[in-house]
Amino acid sequence: MVSNMNFSGEFNVSIDLKGRISIPASIRDELRQVYKSEGLFVTRYKNGLVAYPPSKWQEICANVLAMPPGPNREANLRNRIAPAKECSFNAQGRIQIPQSLRDHAGLNKDVVVIGMFEKIEIWSLQAHELITRESEALLDADAQGQANLGF
Repeated sequence: MVSNMNFSGEFNVSIDLKGRISIPASIRDELRQVYKSEGLFVTRYKNGLVAYPPSKWQEICANVLAMPPGPNREANLRNRIAPAKECSFNAQGRIQIPQSLRDHAGLNKDVVVIGMFEKIEIWSLQAHELITRESEALLDADAQGQANLGF
């Protein structure tokens, strides 16, 4: 079942000297129309970043807080929840990524923004090329599953 969450597309953008990246208009429009929001929560994800609408982020936080105490809960709090930053759009449709998150993702010039239905991934160009190759290898290993999906 496909929900009304429909961030999609792959966009090459640049990060400026102040750490701002442009979020494409189609993603901003979806965020306004579906989520009634003018911002995103951005946090670490693998070697990149991931951004969520505030309502989705609140749901994720509630899920993590509901986990039983232990190392997985602590790891999620430490590596996903604690570093998160709410980023609002400026008049030009850009969000400012905090330095700590830029450092984590290696964002310095060329950036790739990917709409992934209910989340948005943000990668350096180099990290995006690597994760794309890894994903393609994973899909190639399941050729029948891909055929079953219609690819």
